[in-house]
Parts: sequence; C-alpha cells; structure tokens
Amino acid sequence: MKNLFSNIKGDAFGGITAGIVALPLALAFGVSSGLGPEAGLYGAIFISFFAALFGGTATQISGPTAPMTAVSMVIIAGIVATNDGSVEKALPAILTVFLLAGLIQIGLGFIGVGKYIRYIPYPVVSGFMTAIGVIILLTQILPSLGYYPKEDEAFVNSFKPQAEEVILENILKEEAGEGILVLENFKETIERAKVISPNDIKKESETLAAKEASGTIGAIKVLPRALKNIKWVELILAIGTIFIIYGFKRITTVIPSTLVALVVMSGIAYGMAHWTQYNYIPISKIPGGIPIPRLEMFTGFSLGSITPYIFTALTLSLLGAIDSLLTSVVADNMTKTKHKPNKELIGQGIGNSIAAIFGGIPGAGATIRTVVNINAGGKTKLSGMIAGVMLLLIMLALSDVASLIPAAVLAGILITVGIGVMDYKGLKAIPYLPKDIKLGPLRLSSEVLIMLVVLVLSTFWDLIFAVGIGLVIASLMFMKKIGDLTAERSDVKSLKEESWDDEGEFPSNLKEEVFIKHLKGPLFFGSTSDFQALTEQIPKTAKTVILRLGRMQYMDQSGLYAMEDMLQDLKRNDVEVLFVGLLNQPRYMMERIDIIPDFIPNEHIFEDFKSCLQWIKFNVKDEY
Repeated sequence: MKNLFSNIKGDAFGGITAGIVALPLALAFGVSSGLGPEAGLYGAIFISFFAALFGGTATQISGPTAPMTAVSMVIIAGIVATNDGSVEKALPAILTVFLLAGLIQIGLGFIGVGKYIRYIPYPVVSGFMTAIGVIILLTQILPSLGYYPKEDEAFVNSFKPQAEEVILENILKEEAGEGILVLENFKETIERAKVISPNDIKKESETLAAKEASGTIGAIKVLPRALKNIKWVELILAIGTIFIIYGFKRITTVIPSTLVALVVMSGIAYGMAHWTQYNYIPISKIPGGIPIPRLEMFTGFSLGSITPYIFTALTLSLLGAIDSLLTSVVADNMTKTKHKPNKELIGQGIGNSIAAIFGGIPGAGATIRTVVNINAGGKTKLSGMIAGVMLLLIMLALSDVASLIPAAVLAGILITVGIGVMDYKGLKAIPYLPKDIKLGPLRLSSEVLIMLVVLVLSTFWDLIFAVGIGLVIASLMFMKKIGDLTAERSDVKSLKEESWDDEGEFPSNLKEEVFIKHLKGPLFFGSTSDFQALTEQIPKTAKTVILRLGRMQYMDQSGLYAMEDMLQDLKRNDVEVLFVGLLNQPRYMMERIDIIPDFIPNEHIFEDFKSCLQWIKFNVKDEY
C-alpha cells in the first residue's frame, strides 16, 4: 500500500491524461461493438481500475482495444442474429460469454500460461493485427458516409418477402413447441398470422437488412448503395475528424489529438444543427448515473445459449492475454522494470469479468494509453485506477453532453485506429523474406503465406478460426523445417564413409560387420520418416549396429515407436544393437514401454564410444 502512494502527483497526472485519451476511444469501440457507447465506457472504467489493482504491470492502462473490439463485434453479431436481431434479448448470452472469457483469463494466470504467450508465431500476430485494421476500415466506411441499412427504405423493403417467411417460420416453431401444430389444419396458424402487423414485418425486414450489411463482406455488398446515398455532412464530419487527428499531432502531442478532434467536430456539428435545419446522426443516448449490474445474465442463464461460444470465449481470453502482455513488454522497456505475466493475466481477467457483469465490452492492456501514462508521470498501479475513476466521473457529469457526439465523428476516430493498428513492419518485410516453399510453379515465403492466410481468413471469414488455422499451418511448417534440418544433419552412413574423431581407432577388420549410426537432434514426428529408413540402409554384412545418441536430446511418442519398430526389425534379422551416450529424456521414454531392457539390455548401453569399442573387440568376430 505504501508503494501505491509513493508517486501520487505523477500517478494522478498520468491517470487523468490516460483517462482523457481513453474517452473517445471507449465511446467509439462501444458503438463499433454494437452494444452502444455506454458499453465501451463501462468496459474502460472497470477494466482500467481492476486490471491495474490486481495486475502485474505497474504502469499498464487497460480498456477496450481494437483487436478485442473486433472479435467482440463478431461475437455480438452472431448472438444477436440467433436472437431475432434483438440486442436486448441477446444481451444476457453476450455478457455471459464475456464473463466466461474473463474467468478463463484468471484461470490461465493461475496455471501459469503467461510465460507461453511469447511462443505464438509473429506471422500469425502480424496477419491478425493487419486484419483487425482492415475490418475496422471496411466496417466504418458506411457510418462515415452516413449510410445505415435500416434507414434505407428501398433496401429494407427488398427483405419483406424473406421477413414474412421468417415470421411464419417462428409461428410454426411456437406451435410445434406448444404441441398444437397440426399439418392437416392450419386454422391456428392463420389466426396467429392475422395478428401480425405491417410494423412487425418492417421490423423484421430491418433486422434482415442490418444482418445482410454486417461484417466486412456485408459492408462491401452494400457499398454501391451507400455511395448513391451519401450524406455529405456526415462524410465531412468524418473526414474533418481524420484530418484533425493526423494534423494536430504535428502541432503538439501534449493534448491528445483524438480528444481535440472529438470536441472540435462535435462542436461544429452541434452548432450547424443549431443554426441550420440539418440534424446530424448522434450516437445512442448514454445513460447517466452509477452503472448497475446486469443480473439477468445470471437469472436468465442458459447453458445451451453459450455452449456454441465456449471456444470463442477461450479465443477472446487468449487474444486479451496476448494484447495485454505485449503492452506489458512495451511498459517494461520504457520504465526499465519487469512485469509479472501470470499476475497480469489474473488482473485482466478480473477486470473483464467485472466489466461484463456491468454490461461493458472486454478489453486488454492498451499500448498508446500506457505510453501516455508513463510519459505523463505514472509509475504505480494508482495511475490505472485513477484513469478508471476519471472516466466514471466524466460519464456521471457529462453523459448528456456525450450523447450529442455525432456517429460520423466516432467513425472517423475508428478509421484512424484501423490505420494505426495494422502491422506495417510485417507488411514491409514481405518482399525480403526468404522464399522457402514451392507451390506448383510459385516460390513463396512460408512466413508471408501464414500472414496472408490469417489476414484474408480473418477479414472475410472468421477471426477466431483464422488464428487457429494460422497456428496449425505455422506449427506444421515449423515441424517440417525442423524435421528436414534434423534429417539433413542426422547422417545415415556407415563407418567406412564417415567417422567421428573418437572412432579413428576402430578396428579396420570389423568395419564390414559393424554399422554406426549418428543421430543428431530430436527424434520426433517430423523426423521419423528418415529414421524409419535406417534398416534398409544397413549393409547385409553388418551384424551389429551402434547408435550414437549423445546428440539426440529429445524423443516424443512418435519417435519412441519409430525406434521400437526399427529395433524389432533388427532383432528379426539377428542384428545386435548398442546405444552410446543415451541421454536422460530418451532413456526415460524407452524405459516406459520396456524398450529398455527388453530390446536393449542395460549392458548394451554405454556412456562413451571407448567403452563400446571394448565390447566390440571382445564380442564381434571378423567374418568378411
């Protein structure tokens, strides 16, 4: 506690500054997610406070981030679609998934997963981050043009036939559930259909229109309509916001350019609406007062509603972990400190869990906000807690004013976020990376291929599966490279062709009877195919095989059974096998399935080649 208040002045200034920087982004991410600006604010308030309090990085400022919001947006859209397009109806399931993601993060921290996050391949992270940028850019084109599918009457009307089908299908499902559906008599169905009003059909049509235009593919589909229906004032507000964000940075970085753009462009929009007849499109109203827990996520809990999203929650939690720990590394470099990765995961999990209970979107450690905090003087956890309190006070005092912010201004802010989040370092390296794989007539870099696969699949299909596929491809390619390298270094040659230094004294008259195999590197599933060819390469004259295993540090289950198969083949051919320099891990594996001593007795295992040579001289006869 004493440590917590050791830098009150610096932490207060750092926390207040970071809170101000976080405000426009929290609102923008909330709107982008589909849950409204208040969801972004609630996420920023609770995650910032509790992740700082319980986390393992003293200067970290946490809250909604671009990657977490992009994944959340996909989750929200999917759950809303299965709940008749009603956000309110879908909200308990959505928040339950977010809560589950936070709890998983806490669990990951307790079991010590934090130290393994660094093993995620860079091409996967690079492709994912660039995809996040592309997704944000594509999905913000429509609001920056002032186009909202639900408000396009002609577009909505085109979905009326489909809406009527959906409504009828729902009636039939209700009747089936009540046990009154009779195929021979649709009297009840007709009576229920009469109650349906044109307004019900319109509402369902609007839901279908919004669903059709959702996501990156949806945005591309309706872009021609949007370009024909541009609201020029909205576009000017978005462009003005982008211009100020990039332009003001050239003047000074003391005041956050995002906040300047938000205030200036909102002021212009409000003044224009006041003095002219044009009414811009504002964000949805932000509720005032203290946030209250959304207890319906517990009272209306249904395991079936979240079961399809358990893997999604796991992926969201892992993404938050990566996002946070990368920011922790940046903070370490700036402050010359060392964060505690597992404690940081626990803190982030607690923050995300509490945010979900209050209706906030999930988040992670935010790099820009953390850098701003450090530069402004923040040194302890108090700075992150102050940032959360600062946002709460702003919401309580200015929720009515914040509700007047134009949606196009937040779209402009998000466009700059999308541009900034892309991994330009990875993109610039594409022409220079070695082309190490061949696909038909094309030679490609495996690193570039992984990055592009993740980028394309994330942008146009599914973020979560894209990362999983990217990890699988990266792992397979890595294993192939290691397998090829192991096979290349692991010589399958007789003593006559090549020998090691300590093999120089081997009796020349026994070189036909003895075959020596040098194993260099791990024997695992990526290298077993070359190892399995060993029995075919042993000369017919050889009755003894020496396996030099001093450089085989590791053996997995595939390697273990490949070894067993080879020893069985040699035993059938009456070939004696000797081990030299067997290391602990491979020996332990072979003892588990009794290769030692059933196939290789302990007296046939030698610590060095010299002692093995003594056995050869006494036990091998010169026959050729």
